[in-house]
Amino acid sequence: MSVATATPVDSPAAPAAGGRKGRGDRGARWGALGFVSPAVILVAVLLYAPFLYTVVLSFTEYDGLNSPEWIGVENFTRFFDDPALTTSLRNTLMWVVGTTVVPVALGLVVAVLSFGIKGGTWLRLPFMLPYALSGAGLAVIWSFILQSGGAANDILGALHLPGAETSFLQEEPWNTLSMIVAWTWQQTGVNALLFLVGLQSIPKEPLEAAKLDGATGWSLFRHVTWPLLAPLTTVVVGLALVASLKTFDIVWVMTQGGPGRNSETLAVTMYRDAFVSGEYGYGSAVALVLTLTTGAITLAYLRRQVKSREALG
Repeated sequence: MSVATATPVDSPAAPAAGGRKGRGDRGARWGALGFVSPAVILVAVLLYAPFLYTVVLSFTEYDGLNSPEWIGVENFTRFFDDPALTTSLRNTLMWVVGTTVVPVALGLVVAVLSFGIKGGTWLRLPFMLPYALSGAGLAVIWSFILQSGGAANDILGALHLPGAETSFLQEEPWNTLSMIVAWTWQQTGVNALLFLVGLQSIPKEPLEAAKLDGATGWSLFRHVTWPLLAPLTTVVVGLALVASLKTFDIVWVMTQGGPGRNSETLAVTMYRDAFVSGEYGYGSAVALVLTLTTGAITLAYLRRQVKSREALG
């Protein structure tokens, strides 16, 4: 009696399974693309297209009514020959340094002093509340305080202190310094909150080991806490740099870049030339210079921080 031996016949099924898997992967990719594409299109339409249009306008003469006329780099030549450029750049530099260093430093102090103590939340609350205000609302409040004959002058006069006759928003450099104070009042709270998150994420072991070695107070902060906060500090300073360079509302509401143009920053220069004077081509050139300046400063800072961390690590 012969016994029939069955031979496997499944081998052709493997390619079919592989084919189905490949088609399934392609279908999943197309499905993911379908979900992502609306966001990509929205970003392209609202961000990239206007930016590219601004770049094109920066090489034209355009008043918003007639067709743009190509003039090459004349807008940029005019910008760098403008006598007000020196004042605008000086004010921008003063503004960036003041609105980056002071709020970040105060935010760090508030976070460290209020961390881990009873009632720390209430200590941080007065610094957090101003962040809920819009820039324009903040500017209105401080304009009322610092205007000529305003609350600041009245208080200084009542206490017989110097400055009772100072026009804080009219005299240079008091106008720029006053706006830095207003910005600091708003931004200190959010910086304190960011640093508080960093303090909460620090492992307890290094701190406890340092305390066993006798480190307390300033030495504990300087040698242990501060190095562990360095990565977060890079982020906080980077965010502060970008925010300060693009600030417009506080400066415009408080002084409109005046008197004259002696408190004007690059952002205000761009707005004045484009939307007040109606020179959209020239205003676009200023906007492009501001964008490149912001990107260059931020990139230089981040690269320096990365190199410093690599050298330490």
